[in-house]
Amino acid sequence: METGVACYARGALLPSGVSSQHSTALMSPPSVSSSFISKSLKSSSLFGESLRAVPRSSIKVWKAKNFSLQTRCEIGDSLEEFLTKATPDKGLIRVLTSMGEALRTIAFKVRTASCGGTACVNSFGDEQLAVDMLANKLLFEALEHSHFCKFACSEEVPELQDMGGPAEGGFSVAFDPLDGSSIVDTNFSVGTIFGVWPGDKLTGITGGDQVAAAMGVYGPRTTYVLALKDFPGTHEFLLLDEGKWQHVKETTEIGEGKLFSPGNLRATFDNPDYDKLINYYVRQKYTLRYTGGMVPDVNQIIVKEKGIFTNVTSPSSKAKLRLLFEVAPLGFLIEKAGGYSSDGTQSVLDKVITNLDGRTQVAYGSKNEIIRFEKMLNGSSRLEAGVPVGAAA
Repeated sequence: METGVACYARGALLPSGVSSQHSTALMSPPSVSSSFISKSLKSSSLFGESLRAVPRSSIKVWKAKNFSLQTRCEIGDSLEEFLTKATPDKGLIRVLTSMGEALRTIAFKVRTASCGGTACVNSFGDEQLAVDMLANKLLFEALEHSHFCKFACSEEVPELQDMGGPAEGGFSVAFDPLDGSSIVDTNFSVGTIFGVWPGDKLTGITGGDQVAAAMGVYGPRTTYVLALKDFPGTHEFLLLDEGKWQHVKETTEIGEGKLFSPGNLRATFDNPDYDKLINYYVRQKYTLRYTGGMVPDVNQIIVKEKGIFTNVTSPSSKAKLRLLFEVAPLGFLIEKAGGYSSDGTQSVLDKVITNLDGRTQVAYGSKNEIIRFEKMLNGSSRLEAGVPVGAAA
């Protein structure tokens, strides 16, 4: 359900060093490989006063640990205003605002990218465009600049990099710098995905341990979609012309609707259960909305508040989506928005991340769609308890 959001809080403090207008230089972390670090890029914050809209408001009471926050929400808050009222954690605010600055710069670089070929091959053997590495560099710089990130790693640099932040009270961040980079040249929407975990570990954890997750969507509009563990909803911020992120939408419910995004269709060749599922969508006249980019395909479920995204494996078509960098953070966003996720038997947020390169099949969507997904693949669903599974027209 879309609601307006404007926040006031008792006990929430603006983090030291964060103001509505400040300029910072993002420095390159010394621990990151010089193969993709060329020189430090500077990024100026353009956050200013929020542009207020006529509010549609709601009252929510939230309690986390010893912190009590009464929040009234209204469309129009800047990113900094929203975060200051959504969490008392100054370090988390710094991480999320620093990443927001990087997303803003990446959006410009994507819009102006020259896509004349590939630049390098990462250690997983995936072909990548040069703009991937630029996005990778900017995100590492942003995390070091935040001063609250202890370790970070990315799909392009899949080893822990020490960002210099504290282990106690700090965070570790995993990110996919430019998901969908292979479709940049065709001018489709692409995006950045990241998850934030407390402390200094990125293995032996689950997606449910995240304290925040987010994605940047670079399309006709540039948006920053984020969720915090102890604050309700998944929230969309729009990048305005003056460079400020403005809160424009809150999603708290994913309903039923005939919209599907079927990834890895080649798996239907030797996975008869997936083949049956896809045929069901076609026979029931679902609307096909699939771009080939995971970020826009998952984002539309949050924005439209309905639908199903699937990416299923088969004996000849193995899992490609990485649990740490893609599946867990997007699962966090979907479940905070009121949706569900599944690897066929369990929520992806319950899967233990045992190594940085762990991969999995996945589905995201409404409750009834995930019930259908699990029943089609396994004959039963953990979510089924007398709930009808017919999607609404």
